Amino acid sequence: MNRNILRIYYAATALFVSLDFGFDVNVRAAFLDSAPTLRVLFYVVLFGCFALVIWRPAWTNVVGLVESVVTLAALIINMALRSMMVTHDVFATEAGPVTMAELVNFMIAGSAAYVSYVQGLKSLTSRSGAD
Repeated sequence: MNRNILRIYYAATALFVSLDFGFDVNVRAAFLDSAPTLRVLFYVVLFGCFALVIWRPAWTNVVGLVESVVTLAALIINMALRSMMVTHDVFATEAGPVTMAELVNFMIAGSAAYVSYVQGLKSLTSRSGAD
């Protein structure tokens, strides 16, 4: 991912936070809906990533790589747990194990994290001289 695009993506965290807490539309951290404290911590980490890429532009791809690995792991674990561990609430509300918001979040955040991961790896391997 181009460094500027990654910076814009991290800057958009302010928009994601305002949508999440202001309008109850959670597209960036829907996988943490059941853990509000972790969701706030996740947003703080994203703001920290934004601060790092502004402070040290050369670190942008590395920051994106590390953040994307954490995001991908959290998304995959959450989606697996939500779809494999059916609870009483699923039957009581008939909402299904995975909500539409979680699927949209998985697609948006997962796609961005995957692209960031691949670009970060490509950047690191080109710096090290390995092909």
